[in-house]
Amino acid sequence: MWGVLGILAVAVTIFCIDGLKLVKQGDKKELWIFSILLCIGTGLGIAFLQHIELPSPVDWIEVLYRPFRNVLYNPKG
Repeated sequence: MWGVLGILAVAVTIFCIDGLKLVKQGDKKELWIFSILLCIGTGLGIAFLQHIELPSPVDWIEVLYRPFRNVLYNPKG
């Protein structure tokens, strides 16, 4: 519980430091990207702290490149 509150406190602090600068400058696109990445990072940090099993990015890459690997290593003909 304290770890989750710590992660949220750090995320709010980061937003107050960097996010408010983007708001004052009027950079809407950068603010959106910053907010999305901050939310993803915060969510992943909380998931890690709660010992939630997340899929590895390597699994997705393997699924994406499996057809190419099959063509290269198992040529037909």
